[in-house]
Amino acid sequence: MSPPTNQESSALRPASAGGSGDCGQHGHVAGARPPIVAMAAAFCSVVRRVEELGDLAQAHIQQLSEAAGEDDHFLIRASAALEKLKLLCGEEKECSNPSNLLELYTQAILDMTYFEENKLVDEDFPEDSSSQKVKELISFLSEPEILVKENNMHPKHCNLLGDELLECLSWRRGALLYMYCHSLTKRREWLLRKSSLLKKYLLDGISYLLQMLNYRCPIQLNEGVSFQDLDTAKLLSAGIFSDIHLLAMMYSGEMCYWGSKYCADQQPENHEVDTSVSGAGCTTHKEPLDFREVGEKILKKYVSVCEGPLKEQEWNTTNAKQILNFFHHRCN
Repeated sequence: MSPPTNQESSALRPASAGGSGDCGQHGHVAGARPPIVAMAAAFCSVVRRVEELGDLAQAHIQQLSEAAGEDDHFLIRASAALEKLKLLCGEEKECSNPSNLLELYTQAILDMTYFEENKLVDEDFPEDSSSQKVKELISFLSEPEILVKENNMHPKHCNLLGDELLECLSWRRGALLYMYCHSLTKRREWLLRKSSLLKKYLLDGISYLLQMLNYRCPIQLNEGVSFQDLDTAKLLSAGIFSDIHLLAMMYSGEMCYWGSKYCADQQPENHEVDTSVSGAGCTTHKEPLDFREVGEKILKKYVSVCEGPLKEQEWNTTNAKQILNFFHHRCN
């Protein structure tokens, strides 16, 4: 697994976070609250909820550490972040910065779940327990976004979490489902009985990876933007900002291949995702996901980038080309 860049059970899901809380509210007539008062109430609600979630996560880390029987770097780092979070939450609530608190919580969750994901990979996703554990990890990694959205902090909640953390959360969920599905495709008896479940995992995983690729808009090349390296300019204009973006393209393309190969007989589902793969996060175009169509589009771009601007980096395109050949024959 790629290391994190910087989901416990359903108990960690925020209850109905739609409540506004009582901080910052002073008597006013019924109806819409003044924007400043409403924002202050939302801030206080987030601070309280992040503190609660941090306590639950810290308890979970303690259980993981005891079960492991030894100190782990990622668990230690996660615990340290949550201790700092606890200290900040203990200060005056009105002085707490929700963005800083949410970032600390998110970093802790990324480290904690990374430890658990590695354990799943090392054990090759045990058939009797992996499904529930994967759901728990996805739940953990979804908490920061859910918390912000349910408190209506800002129409574009990336302002609180930042593009990089949002990308990392989506990448980690998508990569986890990629690895889990990779393990499942090796189990023929399981596939015969539960191909519909595989399809669900694939659709969710592809959705997370495409989401990750679309948070940031490509850099528009024009006379006002200067680059010393033309290849770098081409990558940024294609919405490729890191190696992880390339991996996300290959992973999603391969998951489309598995979907087309193992789930072709499944009834179509109305599972809509943003199927654009240009990194154009400023536009939204959701449509039912077609495994072949999306996989072909994204892998063609992957090959083009690897054999173009990244030619000297020797990225492997063999598997991508074999999958594209599969799609071509399947289409014909």
